[in-house]
Amino acid sequence: MDFFNQLLSPDSALRYPIIGLLFLLLFLILSAIYRRIMKKWRQRTRKSKSPIDDFIVRLFTIPGIWIIFAILLNIFSTLLKEDEKIYAVLKKISLILLILTIGWFIVQVIRALFHYWQKKFDINNPNNLEARKRLTQMSMIERIVVIAVIFIFVSIALMTIESVRQLGVSLLASAGVAGIIIGFAAQRSFGQIFSGIQIAFTQPVRIDDVVVIEGEWGRIEEINITYAVVKIWDERRLIVPIDYFLNNPIQNWTRSTSDILGTVFLYVSYNLPVDPLREELARIVKENPNWDGRVQNIQVTDSREWYKELRVLVSSADSSLNWELKVALREKLIDFINKNYPGSFATIHGMSNGQRMATTLRDE
Repeated sequence: MDFFNQLLSPDSALRYPIIGLLFLLLFLILSAIYRRIMKKWRQRTRKSKSPIDDFIVRLFTIPGIWIIFAILLNIFSTLLKEDEKIYAVLKKISLILLILTIGWFIVQVIRALFHYWQKKFDINNPNNLEARKRLTQMSMIERIVVIAVIFIFVSIALMTIESVRQLGVSLLASAGVAGIIIGFAAQRSFGQIFSGIQIAFTQPVRIDDVVVIEGEWGRIEEINITYAVVKIWDERRLIVPIDYFLNNPIQNWTRSTSDILGTVFLYVSYNLPVDPLREELARIVKENPNWDGRVQNIQVTDSREWYKELRVLVSSADSSLNWELKVALREKLIDFINKNYPGSFATIHGMSNGQRMATTLRDE
């Protein structure tokens, strides 16, 4: 015991290495025991199949390690009371760690609560307008609350440091020109944040809305405070500044309903009768599950010197189904015309008979 006291005495050269080694060893032992306990708990929660139990395990896993570290640091700092500077620094570090750990814990609870509420809204249903509206609002509110909590706890942690607290007072006292400069620098960032809040409540776009932006067709996958993520049809992601939706015109195909009309244009010669084509269209759409039964017709929408324009109009429950329907219609109608009325596709004057005008598509 005397030997141990001598090693830890203020005059001992090995005092700091031994205290540091003991701290590290005890931290590793306690954290290993804690992880073992959490592992056993996790195995039990898997058997119970309760999402609440699983959430509690994940919630306490990381903060528990940091709390052990902060408590040990606070205890071991008492061994260094003779050195006031080191003692004060260690006390401050343990306090800051404890504050930040509590903040992290609260953030995880907030995220879990919002995740639980969001799971109640199913956006996979065809009539999901109300669910998408609530999901968009909750997603934005969650991010605002999380940022506010992080800001508060980081501020509390920093204010425990005397030099930082004095710096804050000095900055407030001499704001003047610096405040103006910071205001101009932060103007765009704050503008985007307010745009995000505005979008959350006015909702020109919502999560899972089908939109056309910069000529790209896609769905709104995420709406964050300063940007939105649009999932393009080919799995690419378009990152759009949030204020873009307020300052630029966009196409929103699901603003009030997901129902949509689609068109296929055919360019044919004047000798092709339209009625047989209408009958074939009716037969095709009745056999196609992507047609919602509302609209199907063929109209002559234009006539030129060498051809007439036929517009095939069909309806579907959403844009994805409508795309599949139009692709099938185009293929089957072209085959029908080639089989029953060969040579009826329009030719441009001066081209050989083998060169035909391609059918074209336009969505409305």
